[in-house]
Amino acid sequence: MKRRAVFIDRDGTLAHEVGYVNHLSRFRLFPWAVDAVRLLNRGGLLAVVVTNQAGVARGYFPERLIGEVHALMNAAMEAGGARLDGIYYCPHHPSAGEPPYRQDCACRKPRPGLLHRAAQDLGIDLARSWVVGDRDADLDLARSVGARAVLVKTGYGLGELLWHAPSWPRAPDVVAEHLLEAVERILSEVETAGPPA
Repeated sequence: MKRRAVFIDRDGTLAHEVGYVNHLSRFRLFPWAVDAVRLLNRGGLLAVVVTNQAGVARGYFPERLIGEVHALMNAAMEAGGARLDGIYYCPHHPSAGEPPYRQDCACRKPRPGLLHRAAQDLGIDLARSWVVGDRDADLDLARSVGARAVLVKTGYGLGELLWHAPSWPRAPDVVAEHLLEAVERILSEVETAGPPA
């Protein structure tokens, strides 16, 4: 049977939003990030990071920096007894930079390419999964694959709610203060629903 996953946006959701993380020193996980991922691990849900990293296309940093940041993130998770089951990123931008990074790709959120790749690699049932993020693009991403959409108020989230929510075609399925609360709400729904039929 395919598994459920929680797809987690990186900057603004799992880590502080600082614009572009163009140096390792600019990457800082939120204090609750490791606890949230560890809860997902214990709850039997896959924890998968999906992130746009167009700073590569824009020439702000080389693609190898993304790998270094994610190695740092994985080390912090491991030190706290947590595990990310996958990390998927898009380095492209449709109009900035030069090929191959300048392209109108299928993987830049809110397009669902990253989720489809993760579903193929990890055996995920997208329709029984969640996307957690701080931007309307994360909500659109969730809806594009039939997943549930969770907005956190960290990063851009509070501003999105204040200034853009009235124009959204649909409200988020869940609004949470931060990732840990979002995970607690998701796990509560899973427990209430019981095992799949």
